[in-house]
Amino acid sequence: MTRHGQLYLRDTAPPRFRIPARGRFGRMFRFTRPFAQDTPAVRAALSQLGAVGGIMDPGVANNPSNPAIPAGFTFLGQFIDHDLTFDPTSSLERQSDPNAIENFRTPAFELDSMYGAGPGANPLLYDKNDPAKLLIDSDRPHDLPRNSQERALLGDPRNDENLIVSQLHLAFIKFHNAVVDELRKQGVSASKVFDEAQKLVRWHYQWIVLHEFLPLLVGQSVVDTILKRGRRFYSTFWRREPYIPVEFSVAAYRFGHSQVRGGYAINDGPPGGRPFGAAIFVAPGQTGEDLSSGRFLEARKVIDWRKFFNIDAGVEPQLSQRIDTTLSGPLFQLPIPVASNPASLAERNLLRHLTFGLPSGQTVARRMGIAPLAAADLADVAAIDAGLARSTPLWFYILREADKRADGQSLGPVGGRIVAEVFIGLLQSDELSYLCQEPSWTPTLGEGGGFKMADLLKFAGVAQPPVLPPAAEAPAPPVEVAVG
Repeated sequence: MTRHGQLYLRDTAPPRFRIPARGRFGRMFRFTRPFAQDTPAVRAALSQLGAVGGIMDPGVANNPSNPAIPAGFTFLGQFIDHDLTFDPTSSLERQSDPNAIENFRTPAFELDSMYGAGPGANPLLYDKNDPAKLLIDSDRPHDLPRNSQERALLGDPRNDENLIVSQLHLAFIKFHNAVVDELRKQGVSASKVFDEAQKLVRWHYQWIVLHEFLPLLVGQSVVDTILKRGRRFYSTFWRREPYIPVEFSVAAYRFGHSQVRGGYAINDGPPGGRPFGAAIFVAPGQTGEDLSSGRFLEARKVIDWRKFFNIDAGVEPQLSQRIDTTLSGPLFQLPIPVASNPASLAERNLLRHLTFGLPSGQTVARRMGIAPLAAADLADVAAIDAGLARSTPLWFYILREADKRADGQSLGPVGGRIVAEVFIGLLQSDELSYLCQEPSWTPTLGEGGGFKMADLLKFAGVAQPPVLPPAAEAPAPPVEVAVG
C-alpha cells in the first residue's frame, strides 16, 4: 500500500444510490452514468490525451502565468487537500466503490494533518518539555522535526513530499506555537492554553479558506450565493458525518495540477551568494537539484515567503499558472517514488475517472442547469476520440471550462460550484467550526477584523527573508535549472 493509491480495496462496480456513511467518499451526483465504458479503446484514448506530447503537454513553452493568484496558493491548496482527504487504497486498474473507501482524514478543516490526535495520543508531534506546543527541532528550526532516518514527524506524510508544502507545514507549526505564546501573555491557564490555541489556529485557518482562498478560486459572488443557502448539489444527507464527493476529490479539486509551475525561485541567496531555485521534480534518468523533500533541509534552501504571497509591497510574488488543460513538463514524468506506470500525472488523473465511474462534464453541467461547453471548445479532444468530446472526463472538462469561461484566472461555473459547495458544506456541518459556533466571529490576530495568509506568516515569524548561511559556507552551486 502506498500513499498515492497503487493498490485497491474492493473490486466492485461503484454504487450510485446509497447515502454515504461516516468517514467515506461518496457521490455528489448519484444518479448519473459514467462518462465512458472502461474498454481498452477508451483507456488508450485517455492515455493519448494525457501523455507526453499530447494536448495537455505544452512542451517547451510555459503555460502563461495567472495574474490573479500568487504561486503560494497552489501549495496552500495542496495543504488543504491533505487536511481533508487521504486515500491510500484506490487503484487505476480496478473499479472502486467510493462508499467502500475509507477517508483516512476527517472531512473537516481542523488541521489534523498537523495536530494528529492531540498531545495525548500523538506525543511525538509535540514538545516533551512544553506539550502545549508542537515540536520544532531546536538545532534545525528551519526544518520540519525529523527522526534519525530523516523522516518528518507529521500527522500526514504527504506534507513532506516537496520543499514548499513542507515549509508551509512548518509555518503552521510556528503559527500554533506563536498563538500559545500570545495566550500565555494574556493569562490563559496552563490547563486551557493548548485547547484555546488550537481553536484560534483552526478558526483563523478556516477564515483564510473561506475569505481568501475560496474567493480567489471561484469568485466572491459564488461564495456569497452558497452561503445564503440557495440550491445545493452537495447533498446534506449523510450518516453522522459529511462525506467527500469523488467529483470533488478525483476531478474538480485537481484543478491545482494545472497551476503548478515547472520550477520556483525559493530565495535570493545569502549576501554575495547565488539565489536558490529549482524544478519541482527532476525526471527519472536526469540529474540536478529539485524541490523534493523527505530529508534534512539545508539552510540555504529555506523559503522566502515573499516570493509566494503578497507580504511585502516591494516584492512581487511568483504567480501560479493559468487554470487550463496544460500541465508543466515535470508533471508528465513524475519521479518513481511519487508515481509510475503511468508516470504522467495527467494520464493518471484521467484513468482514475474510469475506475471511479465519474460522470462527464457535460452531464454535470446539465444537472446544474449550466450550458455545456460548445463543440468548438473541445475540437482537439474530438480529434483523438469523438466520443470523449461529447462525453468529456470531468477533470479535463473543468480545466477547459476555466480556460474558456474564466480566462484561466479562476474556476468556471461547474468546477467552481463543486469546490465551493464542498468547502462551505464541510465548514457548516462541522460543529466545531467558527461558522457553526460563532457565525459572526471575526479574526482576533489580524488587523481590522481580517486575516490573510500574509498575516498568518507574519504572526508565525516567517514573513521576513530567511537568514541564510554565508556564501563561503554554502556548497558549490548546482547546475542551474530553468525556473518557470
